[in-house]
Amino acid sequence: MHSKSSSKQQFVLALDQGTTSSRAILFDQRGQVCAIAQKEFPQYFPKPGWVEHDAQEIWNTQLEVARQVMTTHGVTPEQVVAIGITNQRETTVIWDRHTGQPVSRAIVWQDRRTADICEQLKANGVADYLREATGLMADSYFSGTKVKWLLDHHPELRRRADAGELAFGTIDSWLVFKLTEGRVHATDVSNASRTLLFNIHELQWDRQLCRALDVPIEMLPEVRASNAFFGTTSLLGGEIPIHGVAGDQQAALFGQACLHSGMAKNTYGTGCFLLMHTGHKPVPSQHGLLTTVAWSLNGQVSYALEGSVFIAGAAIQWLRDGLRLIDEARDSEYFAAKVPDSQGVYVVPAFTGLGTPYWDPHARGAIFGLSRGTDKNHVIRATLESIAYRTTDVLETMQQDAGIELSALRVDGGAATNDFLMQFQADMLQTRVERPAVTETTALGAAMLAATGKGWLPVESLAQNWQLARAFHPQMDPQERHARYTGWQDAVRRTMGAIGTPK
Repeated sequence: MHSKSSSKQQFVLALDQGTTSSRAILFDQRGQVCAIAQKEFPQYFPKPGWVEHDAQEIWNTQLEVARQVMTTHGVTPEQVVAIGITNQRETTVIWDRHTGQPVSRAIVWQDRRTADICEQLKANGVADYLREATGLMADSYFSGTKVKWLLDHHPELRRRADAGELAFGTIDSWLVFKLTEGRVHATDVSNASRTLLFNIHELQWDRQLCRALDVPIEMLPEVRASNAFFGTTSLLGGEIPIHGVAGDQQAALFGQACLHSGMAKNTYGTGCFLLMHTGHKPVPSQHGLLTTVAWSLNGQVSYALEGSVFIAGAAIQWLRDGLRLIDEARDSEYFAAKVPDSQGVYVVPAFTGLGTPYWDPHARGAIFGLSRGTDKNHVIRATLESIAYRTTDVLETMQQDAGIELSALRVDGGAATNDFLMQFQADMLQTRVERPAVTETTALGAAMLAATGKGWLPVESLAQNWQLARAFHPQMDPQERHARYTGWQDAVRRTMGAIGTPK
């Protein structure tokens, strides 16, 4: 893994800037991982519901791992064809254009402090236009309200923003600005489409929304294609061009080679992020899915529908840490396989409410169908099954909204290594589930965007390089599948409005 490279070998360097760590990964021309470096950075929680990062710490760790991965692998700048960047989306940085210094801590995508601003947008009648123009909803998840909050709460920042002294960016823009030593202030369409300020039909900043959120349009980065040229950096020992930028979930969709309408990927992490490629026109959702830009390549824009499941791997952690039913997350598969079925037990892990397509913040977790014959294996199995059920909820909704039948589901993330879960997922979806050989799909997507932007690889080669490790085919009888899924939907209905609101 860390052998010295021959001086002739060439690589693409992916910078994968995540919520808890910064990583740098070297890929070869076949899309194989050659070396990885990773470093965590601090999380700040100044008040309940607030989550912050220090943008300077993000930059320092990202630069450090980029240098480290090249040094460890004996790679010279001449061997790096291009850099691709992928990032935690929606996290908001404001910095001084001249000094390059952040003017406050970054507000992280998980931060909920702008909920009141979102309610105000709805009260002002902006929500419908916002939904139509951006494909998003008025929610504190997105960056636009975070910028407004910072400017509203710091009059000096508002004055400097109006004077054109400050720059706003998501983490990709911040890294590009620092890598190019202040020469380039730009983002790509996938990240821009997550700000509440970008019109996904016209593919430009929306002046009406900038006014509604009181964000000076002069603060915003220039928007480029996802595999455009984003400048060069000389901070890694020589000149290297930056040729690819995409938000993490869109990068994973690209890394999974979901290049055609109807292809979808699911990342099974703490929660699940599902994206389905819907073609070259945005598809509005009737069920609270997000319509987002997947990427833009050489002037051709692709769109996606996105849905999220709040609790996935977190349910397995709950079995381990909360109920102490398992010692390690991977044990869940062993115990689940000890019983032929869950014996009618359903676990609904609505610990923080329910997202798509139910959208009930008042729902709470519950276990249904317990009998004297229920043992821990049934509860563990039902918890794993719940992850597949929730994914099915979202994908059924996507197929309805898009009018597109799912051709296959490509999977990545920690829980994608669980064979029991993947087989049950195939049974519930009644479609093939495909697990790739390279599971670093987010970083791979960034690397391949850069490789296509530089002209090192044609886009078609991405599909050819994508390698299947294992496919799971539906095996369950359709009637049994229907009965089990109907039972799940009934269990979900019983959890809804569990706290504080009448049914």
